[in-house]
Amino acid sequence: MKTKRLFMLTIVAVMAVTMSLGWSTALKAAQPAKTEVKADWKFHDIVSMDFVKQHVKIPKTDDTVMIIDSRPYEPKYVKGHIPTAVSIPHTKFEELKGKLPEDKNTLLIFYCGGLK
Repeated sequence: MKTKRLFMLTIVAVMAVTMSLGWSTALKAAQPAKTEVKADWKFHDIVSMDFVKQHVKIPKTDDTVMIIDSRPYEPKYVKGHIPTAVSIPHTKFEELKGKLPEDKNTLLIFYCGGLK
């Protein structure tokens, strides 16, 4: 009797593991493939410090570029930020998105503290 019960529990456990592996494989297959960014595209996801430096002008001379610090205002932005950067913390983006320029051709450069 104990052997039969142990055998049934083993079968159920194997089926549960097999089904969960099948579901995770199906979920991965259902996700859309990531599209590659063309190298000749005008803007990139990650830019170099030199790229940002060429757009930092003190005093700010034009409205073709906006640098946005998406870190928390306190303590990060207050302790130091890129000159001319506007504070729009990612946690308050919805309520502060009015700070973004109306001109949709304005280059937006966001920066943050990175992933931890």
